[in-house]
Amino acid sequence: FIEDNDVGTIAPTALRGLRGLLYLSLANNRLETLPRGLFQGLETLTQLDLRGNPFQCDCRLRWLVTWLGSATPPAESGRCRGPPHHQGTPLAQLQPRDFHCLVSELRPFQSLPFSSLAAEPFALGGHPGVALAQPFAGACALLEWDQLAGRFRAPTIINGSSPVACHPLQLGGALVVVVAQLGGGSAVWRRAGGPGSRFVRLQALGSGRLRRPHAVASARLGGHWYLGVADSSKGGTSTLFRWGGRGFYPHQALRPWHRDTHLEFLELGGRPALVVCSGTRRPLVYRWSGAAFAPHTDIPHVPDVYAAKHFRLRGHVFLCLTRFLGDAKVMRWEGSMFREVQQVPARGSLVFQPLALAGQRYVILGNDYAPSRVYRLGPGGHLEPAQELLAPTPRAFAPLSLGHRHFLVASSFKGATQIYRHVTVDLGA
Repeated sequence: FIEDNDVGTIAPTALRGLRGLLYLSLANNRLETLPRGLFQGLETLTQLDLRGNPFQCDCRLRWLVTWLGSATPPAESGRCRGPPHHQGTPLAQLQPRDFHCLVSELRPFQSLPFSSLAAEPFALGGHPGVALAQPFAGACALLEWDQLAGRFRAPTIINGSSPVACHPLQLGGALVVVVAQLGGGSAVWRRAGGPGSRFVRLQALGSGRLRRPHAVASARLGGHWYLGVADSSKGGTSTLFRWGGRGFYPHQALRPWHRDTHLEFLELGGRPALVVCSGTRRPLVYRWSGAAFAPHTDIPHVPDVYAAKHFRLRGHVFLCLTRFLGDAKVMRWEGSMFREVQQVPARGSLVFQPLALAGQRYVILGNDYAPSRVYRLGPGGHLEPAQELLAPTPRAFAPLSLGHRHFLVASSFKGATQIYRHVTVDLGA
């Protein structure tokens, strides 16, 4: 008998060697959980009493529920004190399926010995990868899986001058990379053959228009590919280019002299749209007319948005806004304008990115001064905290899947580029 003794914990090996034990009472103690396998080897046990304990019926006790369902001795199992959805329920009435113990998390997998600014995923011919911009090294690298080594490798594919974006596209069955860079002019490169073959320069991009490109995005509109480049210089012009079969050609000047930092293609009310962010004015929403983008509205109360990333959930369109000074915000499209639905503390954050990984939806808030935060996407687009990542000075996050293996690439402006593996953990094991 160990009853009425104010016992709060019990060691996993406390009952080892008691092979002749017939009756065991742990009643009326302060036990919130019991260690897995506590009753292993007690074949002679004829009666068990667990009543009067404040059991927390979470994943730590799933093993006990399974054991009670198959145990031969009569058991007074007691009731759950928590969590709230199990409070007051007798343990004997619970089933293993009542416990939701599978959780997903990101675990460090590989650290790459270089910094990077932009990270953009692509897939061509069943070969997924991530294009990485390395402004300090003056290069674009292509992150791909090395089957023999069981690791990723990132050989340089294009040498440049301070590239800020290496934007991959699949055009005409070939891999094309748009290299936006601070010096030497931006350009479009094309891979000459299959995986491993070299890249050749296809064309210069935006000569005289792009002085300080900051971000690149692309979309297919009306059967044609369009490329948008945000220019952050005082005298530059954010520009929309159209693919003409042999290169991208200027199609529309969006707005000059506003120091644009980001643009995002999306769909609003069944029509293509474009959100352009700037450090000098509120984000501007454009709507597609069939031939060009026309200003539609701005996003109120956020005059310092650095970047906007969108996601769709249950027919609604949401924007994740990260700002130069203020907190990050989640906005929802309400038919004619975006309205705020959630505010997230974000000091030192320049990336607030929604993404899908292993069939699950996440939003990741990067941070330069503290751990980055991973949120799960909850009902109604609400963000639910999931975990923290020790990713130094992140600027982009890119998902990458290889069969049943799923990874997240985190670029780092001042540290090593990090790769995390998405794993599922059974908390009841």
